[in-house]
Amino acid sequence: MMQNKLSFHQSSASLEIIGLPDYSNNESKDQISIISQWKLTIVDKPLIEGKIEHLGPIMDAFYIYSNLLIKNEIPIYESKLIDIKADNLYIHNIVLKSSKANVKPLVLKIGNSLLSDTINCFDQLNESPNVRINKTDIPTKIPKKLKFGLNKKVKFFNIFIPPFFAICSLILFSSSFIYFYSPFENIEKKEMTNPE
Repeated sequence: MMQNKLSFHQSSASLEIIGLPDYSNNESKDQISIISQWKLTIVDKPLIEGKIEHLGPIMDAFYIYSNLLIKNEIPIYESKLIDIKADNLYIHNIVLKSSKANVKPLVLKIGNSLLSDTINCFDQLNESPNVRINKTDIPTKIPKKLKFGLNKKVKFFNIFIPPFFAICSLILFSSSFIYFYSPFENIEKKEMTNPE
């Protein structure tokens, strides 16, 4: 039986899903419900491929990691299959661990654009009506130990510091006008020029 292939592309990343429709659910021949293989191609990086058991956890890892980045929390994700952590603001280290024995982990360094393109491919897969995969609730899987403790303090400062600076600036600006402008000098000058 011929397997179906669907590709999802975004600039420098491409995700290919290979599988069959589930005819017991009366699906069309173009549908993929039984995924046999997937391939993730990132420009200038080795091909990443695996079974369906690997796709879900890898997608979850990318989503959780990007969620941590967006929330300005410590961007570290570790599991049995994949580790992702930030080298700096622009470079992300990805370690893919093989489920086979005696296979060295694959280490990738990708930038923000490659990370974004990869997540976009996963988004296209999630939104595709032609592929049926088990979707997980990503936000509930974020480990509590990764929460950034200063979030409440940061929110406090973001709310109160800008108005405080605005008021201080207004007072400083206003006081400079008062310092340079004296209404008594103007009255004295008018009296000197217009004696009665």
